[in-house]
Amino acid sequence: MSVTIELYGLGVPGAHGVEEAEREGPQRFLYDLRLELDEPASDSVEETVDYRNVVRCVQEVSDGRSFQLLESMAAAVADALLERFRLQAARVRVRKPDVRLEAPVEWTAATVERRRP
Repeated sequence: MSVTIELYGLGVPGAHGVEEAEREGPQRFLYDLRLELDEPASDSVEETVDYRNVVRCVQEVSDGRSFQLLESMAAAVADALLERFRLQAARVRVRKPDVRLEAPVEWTAATVERRRP
């Protein structure tokens, strides 16, 4: 049996974007994570994933390099989550709420899903 853990709206600042000005200083990025794993055998954090460690993993990926594409950033986070934790699957959506386009937009996003073979 499996369980799904969800963290939505995780705010991690980062210097990412296509435009050079976007990479000069931090801006807001929101991460929506959906993690699938085996159901814990007991009521112990050691049997599951510690949310604090998940947050640290996302922060490390964001701080580790500058991404131009939301797609690349979402993929890097999903890959890191699967490497670090005993997950069956990871779905990562990265939202950019302060995007500037020719027309008003609430946010842009890219979503990546990775699953163990």
